[in-house]
Amino acid sequence: MKGVVAAGHESTARACADMLRAGGNAFDAAMAGMVASCVPETVLSSLGGGGFMMAYRADRDDTILYDFFAQTPQTKRPTSELDFRAIDADFGPATQEFHIGAGASATPGVIPGLFAIHSDLCTLPLAQILEPAIDLARNGVKVSAFHAYLFEVIEPILTKDAAVKALFAPGDSLLKKGDLFRNENFARTLEALITQGEAFFRTGDLAKAIIAQSTQQGGHLSAADLSSYKVERRQPLIQNYRNQQFFLNPAPCAGGPMIGFALGVLARLCPDRAPDLCDLVQTMSLINQARNAKTTPLEHFANDEHIAHQLATAQDHHPSHKGTTHISVIDAAGNAASLTISNGEGNGLMLGDTGIMLNNMLGEEDLHDEGFHRWQQDQRLSSMMAPTLIRSPDNSLTALGSGGSNRIRSAILQVACGLIDHGFSLDEAINAPRLHCEQGGQVSFENIPETSPFTPVAKQELLAAYPDAHAWPDPNMFFGGVHGVRKIPSGLLEGRGDTRRAGVAIKVGPAIETSNNSSLF
Repeated sequence: MKGVVAAGHESTARACADMLRAGGNAFDAAMAGMVASCVPETVLSSLGGGGFMMAYRADRDDTILYDFFAQTPQTKRPTSELDFRAIDADFGPATQEFHIGAGASATPGVIPGLFAIHSDLCTLPLAQILEPAIDLARNGVKVSAFHAYLFEVIEPILTKDAAVKALFAPGDSLLKKGDLFRNENFARTLEALITQGEAFFRTGDLAKAIIAQSTQQGGHLSAADLSSYKVERRQPLIQNYRNQQFFLNPAPCAGGPMIGFALGVLARLCPDRAPDLCDLVQTMSLINQARNAKTTPLEHFANDEHIAHQLATAQDHHPSHKGTTHISVIDAAGNAASLTISNGEGNGLMLGDTGIMLNNMLGEEDLHDEGFHRWQQDQRLSSMMAPTLIRSPDNSLTALGSGGSNRIRSAILQVACGLIDHGFSLDEAINAPRLHCEQGGQVSFENIPETSPFTPVAKQELLAAYPDAHAWPDPNMFFGGVHGVRKIPSGLLEGRGDTRRAGVAIKVGPAIETSNNSSLF
């Protein structure tokens, strides 16, 4: 076997698998998948966004976090000059307000991240890594049912700008399931990226398109933002739980410290037993309490003293969706990549003829809890994204992550508890019903069937403790989409793509086999 990959779309996963079959490593595969995802997962992924990758290098026994998330601009344009507008996204059971326009875009980091990771870790030429993405963009990919649904949800973002509308709603009708989505401009942009290198983004034609959009259409971005952007290589936050070692996305991101905090809480709440559903809700509520207090820096959020204080002072919603996707890869040598990328929902404007839409990170309410336009200049934005690695005493290695805004932390936490506390397979852990506790205390949970690893008794206990808890009849993208892979000591590989977000797992060996269910190879 050459490796295993799990991702949010079959075409994304196959781009990763192509690199493994060609003799590349996990990092070649992750980069190919990241760029390829910009076509079939275009609502979630873009070279105009940002992301993170947790990388384990087997030959060095070393783990590093690459932070190429969005950066706030160096100068602020007066709000009266900004293109910054609200739209309502219709999720069916609820609507949510998003903010788009050129004034909502922060400095993107995906392209610098691609070049930094390629230089540090990859073995294949950049042209080979980008080949699957170019092929998908030029020849097209059929729209899946999941992404057709996403197109409908954010229709106001995809139909206002003429160039965006031409891609997503040709003939005045949104693309539907089975229609072919093609982005030939993006294919040409990737070819230019290969020939011109990172300068294409820093000072070249892509930089000029970004500056032109910002200058002419009411944004903040300048040449200085693009030329000075820096990929940060950070030491992971390491948290132990039940003798398992978690490698988490560190501060200034919030997702990793909050997961570390939750693991510490669970270890104290139930030191000698597996946590039940009520334990999980209590832990999520404590996270919200600690986050709202804002008395402890994220660097110390998972410290024992902070956890003990929050437990001692414990006090006896609205769904939010976000454009994020995840890729997990482990190769035969034991290298692992856990990569999460986001474009928010996109700013609603096509970037010239590049085939790229920039992010709307300055319009993301989750990232600006003190209000819009109050951000500090030239600062790395925080994020809930939490690409994670777990190492076990028996040398098992798990790579996982999720999309889902503030449900990222609860989704990863519950899958980890399934693996460690309940002894679930990766398939069972990702498939198990999930719950989430919102800032206002509202509890939502996926209905628990008779065949669930959690018994119906657990549901009754949950409802007895939280009578206002809201049951969702079926698994739903609201609860995240955990795509994970695992290598166990015997060398066997396990992968699972979360069907909540149309995930796919692929094993790579003599032949490629695709499965929406977990496979042990």
